[in-house]
Amino acid sequence: MTRISDLLAARSGPALSVEFFPPKTEAGEAQFRRTIEDLSVLDLTFISVTYGAGGSTRDRTRDLVVELNASRPYPVMAHLTCIGHTRAELEELLEDYDRNGVHNILALAGDPPADGSPATGDFAYASELVELVRARGEHFCVAVAVHPELHPRSRSREEDRRHLATKLAAADFGVSQFFFDPAHYFSMVEDLDGLGCTTPVLPGVMPMANPEGVRRMSKMAGATFPEELAARVDAAEGEDRQKIIVEAAAELCQALLDGGAPGLHLYGLNRSEVVLALTAELGLR
Repeated sequence: MTRISDLLAARSGPALSVEFFPPKTEAGEAQFRRTIEDLSVLDLTFISVTYGAGGSTRDRTRDLVVELNASRPYPVMAHLTCIGHTRAELEELLEDYDRNGVHNILALAGDPPADGSPATGDFAYASELVELVRARGEHFCVAVAVHPELHPRSRSREEDRRHLATKLAAADFGVSQFFFDPAHYFSMVEDLDGLGCTTPVLPGVMPMANPEGVRRMSKMAGATFPEELAARVDAAEGEDRQKIIVEAAAELCQALLDGGAPGLHLYGLNRSEVVLALTAELGLR
């Protein structure tokens, strides 16, 4: 039973984690497996596996988390959303994870239906899911999501930070949405510190490997998108393109580490090339 929060507290250097999503095709499955093996050269603190909107990847997420958690030298954190699920469904999945030795959960509210219809389920907020996980015992570690540039549905900065501080206080650590200016992260940390919240937050970093895809995700997450960087990536090819992607991500990561961030959470999009090049550039092999 390895709690990620214990690993974060015990590390003498920066933590390093990578996020994956469940593949949907045979080719995607093969790519996923290759990436997992490629990244075995890294000293990863943990990895995480996402949970599709409305539980659309529930079974696949569960199977991958259980398999990898049992076979890898690091713990695997399962993403779990509460919108669209009953309490009984969530308790059943948590019981299954408990039986299989999975004790690290990223508790998420989840997105409301894209068509604007009312969200279903017994819970509406991540904080309610945090309480449900906490009720299973201290052997569980629970993390929560953090938006440095404010949650897309926040009504004000003050309200956003107040709710975030309360959510983080109930969790073991936070993982941030990606951003491209380190000032957003450090401003958030300062705001939280002013509210008496010192729960560690791992900054999320999304290399600009696929500008169009990152632009789309940025819009959904409410993150400021760096059009100039995207244009430089789109205009380059081959090794030049990779160099621009890695150098931009490395500059952001180094600024975060120099400023005192406890580590890095990389959104690798199930590919290893940029992650390996980035960690080599940062000296984190």
